[in-house]
Amino acid sequence: MKTLLDRTDLFNGKVIEEITLLPEQGYSNENYRFEVGNKNYLLRKFKLADRDRVLEYKIQTMAYERGLAAKPLLLHSDESFMVCEFAEGEHRTQLQREELNLLTETLKILHSLSIDNPPLKLEELFKDVNDEVKKSFEIIERYPKEIVLCHNDPNPKNCLFSSKNLTLIDWEFASMNDRYFDLAAVSIEFELGQIDEAYMLAWYFGREGWEKEKLEAYKVIYKELCKQWFKDNLHVNDFA
Repeated sequence: MKTLLDRTDLFNGKVIEEITLLPEQGYSNENYRFEVGNKNYLLRKFKLADRDRVLEYKIQTMAYERGLAAKPLLLHSDESFMVCEFAEGEHRTQLQREELNLLTETLKILHSLSIDNPPLKLEELFKDVNDEVKKSFEIIERYPKEIVLCHNDPNPKNCLFSSKNLTLIDWEFASMNDRYFDLAAVSIEFELGQIDEAYMLAWYFGREGWEKEKLEAYKVIYKELCKQWFKDNLHVNDFA
C-alpha cells in the first residue's frame, strides 16, 4: 500500500508511517490506516469495479462540507484507491435516544442536499422480484416521490459516534433516492422497536407527519435488496 501512496504527491515527500490493515473490513474495500505528521489517514483499496467512485468522491466531499463525513483527499482511479482523513468514533448496534436523535439529525442534513444525478432506480437492482416486493413497489407508487441525497447504507458499521458527533463513512452507494429508503434502513439495521421508530420519525418529520405504509414498503424493499446483495457478493471476501 505504501507503494501506491509513493506514486502520488499527496504528502509531498513526508514520511508515511506504518500502514495497518484495519481489523474490521467492509465487503467492497480493503481499509488501511496510516499516519503522516502525527495525523491519521485512511486508504481504501477498492475490491469491486461496479461502483461510481467519482460520484462517491463528489458526494463525500459535499457531506464533509456539512460536517457529516471525513475529508476526502485523493481519488486515484487508475490504481483504484481513495485517501481521506481518518474518522474517529465508535460503532453502535443499539441506540440510546441521544444517539438516535443525532443519527436522525444527520440524515435530515444529508437529505437537505442535492446533486445533479438521476435518482436511483431501485427496481433495476433486483434480479428476482417476489410478490411481496412487487406489492411494496405498488404501494410506493401511490405516494409522492421525495427525492433527496441519501446515503443508502446507514448501517451500524457505517456510523461512527463520538462525543456529540456522528460521522458517516463508506459513501459508495450514496445517490439521489427517496428519503424513506434511508429511514427504513435505519429502522431495519438498528432493529428499532415501534416506539423508537415512531420517535425517530417524529424527530425527523416534526408536525408534518409521515406515511407509515410507505415506510413499511421501503423496509421490505431494503431487506430484500440486502439479501440479494449478500448472496451475490458473499464470495468477495467471505464476510471478512
